[in-house]
Amino acid sequence: MRRLLASFLAAAVVVGVAAAPAEAHDRSYVKVGYFTQWGIYGRDFQLAKVDKSGAAARLTHLNYAFGPVTAAGVCDSADPWADWQTPFPADLSVDGVADVEGQPLAGNLNQLTELKAKHPDLRVLISLGGWTGSAYFSDAALTDASRKKLVASCVDLWLKGNLPGLPAGTAAGIFDGIDLDWEWPGSDGNAGNVVRPEDKRNFTLLAAEFRKQLDAYGRKARRHFDLTAFLPAAPAKIDAGFEVSKIFKYLDFGTVQGYDFHGSWESRTNQQSAIQVPAGAPDNPDFSIEVAINAYRSRGARASQLVLGIPYYGQGWTGGASGLFSPAAGGAPGKFAVGTEDYKELKKFPAQGFTVHRDWRAGHSWLTDGTTF
Repeated sequence: MRRLLASFLAAAVVVGVAAAPAEAHDRSYVKVGYFTQWGIYGRDFQLAKVDKSGAAARLTHLNYAFGPVTAAGVCDSADPWADWQTPFPADLSVDGVADVEGQPLAGNLNQLTELKAKHPDLRVLISLGGWTGSAYFSDAALTDASRKKLVASCVDLWLKGNLPGLPAGTAAGIFDGIDLDWEWPGSDGNAGNVVRPEDKRNFTLLAAEFRKQLDAYGRKARRHFDLTAFLPAAPAKIDAGFEVSKIFKYLDFGTVQGYDFHGSWESRTNQQSAIQVPAGAPDNPDFSIEVAINAYRSRGARASQLVLGIPYYGQGWTGGASGLFSPAAGGAPGKFAVGTEDYKELKKFPAQGFTVHRDWRAGHSWLTDGTTF
């Protein structure tokens, strides 16, 4: 059996691993990373670092995140400055050459072009939605006409490369497919998201429309365009939003969320990405990688269709958070957000008085100094 290995590159951190084959490829493993467009700001993480770190040479797919679905029901850019306008100096450019004023394309999209020139087997996908970009997915997926409208706009903007304000086709050929990151069909995600019971069926129909239009454009371009999706770990969210036995007819693979099982929104410390539910876990039922993957398999997905995402960041608590499953006052301080911290920062914690604990049976680890977990 061929397998897929999933990675996650988000702003200087992250990344995962797991299982399953994309039918359009003959690699033994598929390794998928996410690159967040905003990572070039505070985290100072550019695509040049994906190359120089060696990650680009190991990846087979890189998902560029995110492109929102608008209230008008079309694809758009969340940040044109990051996507195609900001110039990169030589030291932050993939090819080591500074961008110049007046060049047809700059920003991350030009850096993706340079990255693909150095790594021609790397497939780059645009990831649509995300936590803050999924508000209007339900509206866009509601009718046959609205689905056709959304998909056509996504193909035009991201695959045909027709960026606003630039000559037609300026960004053509950069993206090799589309990743659907609707968080979440049929159940709550970010506050304000439109949610309908019909989302479950409409997600399948939307995937079918994406597959139809991607294949039609692919025949003209004489290439295969990938269609993938980011999928939730919670069985309740799976059942509310996904016809699991049907969606993989259209998807090359699906990436299962293998993290954020618990976090500082709760008042008790816990694991966020354990392989199995740890002994003594206070919640029943509880989340784990095993629970998530088995949920998809029991609902009709083959193991070879599933990619497991794992985090290279931590969820954190403080205020009496002395150990696993202990009460806590709130989220631990983080460099970029309360309650989370990047791995590149967490790896420094043992030298700052934190002790590393590992549960080899359940497959997870944690750090604590007696107050912060």
